[in-house]
Amino acid sequence: MRPLIRRDDKSSVFSVRDLISFYRDLANGTRQEITEGSSIPEVGRNLLRLRSMDNKEDAQTREAEGFSTIILAAGKGTRMKSDLAKVLHPLCGAPMLTYPVAAARAAGSEKIVVVIGHQAEQIREQFRDRGLIFVEQRELLGTGHAVLQTAKVFRDHHGAIVILCGDVPLILPGTIKTLYERRRSAGAAVTVLTTIPEAPAGYGRVVKAANGHILKIVEERDATPDEKKIREINTGIYCAESGFLFTSVAALGNRNAQREYYLTDIIEIACKRGLRTTSFPASDPLEVMGINTPEELELAGRRMATRDLRQAVC
Repeated sequence: MRPLIRRDDKSSVFSVRDLISFYRDLANGTRQEITEGSSIPEVGRNLLRLRSMDNKEDAQTREAEGFSTIILAAGKGTRMKSDLAKVLHPLCGAPMLTYPVAAARAAGSEKIVVVIGHQAEQIREQFRDRGLIFVEQRELLGTGHAVLQTAKVFRDHHGAIVILCGDVPLILPGTIKTLYERRRSAGAAVTVLTTIPEAPAGYGRVVKAANGHILKIVEERDATPDEKKIREINTGIYCAESGFLFTSVAALGNRNAQREYYLTDIIEIACKRGLRTTSFPASDPLEVMGINTPEELELAGRRMATRDLRQAVC
């Protein structure tokens, strides 16, 4: 590095050559400081400010290359026929919520925000000191409403958001990574993790255009007879651009059979705005199976034992 520029003892003016050299080095990042007592012309101060702005933009770009995670864990789980919150039911010796949390962390998630509601304090206590952020959904008004509760946490977030379900314990880190990468490479506002089970009854159907883009997701109770014939289903797992996600959930309505704010409706919002909506199909329906009954919990335990998932993600 050349010596720092100094004013001539007999002059208060920098030479043109020194100024050009100074600004060039500053722009290139090779000029670290100036001599005490030196004055920098206004254009130099402007350049310093521009460089500072560039650094902030670089930081935002780096952040945009990663993702954070929202895990929905507020539901009661009435079909479990238990007083215990569904996500606290033990699975291979650990609460069910342990597994999506561990998978998100292993996939490289920056923040992990857990939306809690039923038995919120018990969940906080069970998962304290694990680096999680808890947000409470005081009224259980649907998945879209649950995501909206996290908006303040992500106010300055510039990256993608992956949305997982606390009752889907078999999800693997590699699937989460691929979902994120698929959305990013497609330039989509949102990418939905889908699958094709043997029996799609009871699940939301994925309605697609001829080009493969998703037009909407229809809950079975709201589906037409033709829509119920669709075999590809929504797993409830998404990756979305954060700005789009939070403006969309803030605009949701509840004109449906359940009078809830469905997160699935962000697909139609994206389509109306001319944004791209894509899907990534999980090859193994069991990996994305939601646990709603004791029988499904037992099935998940058997699958977990056979592939030793607990050691893989915990």
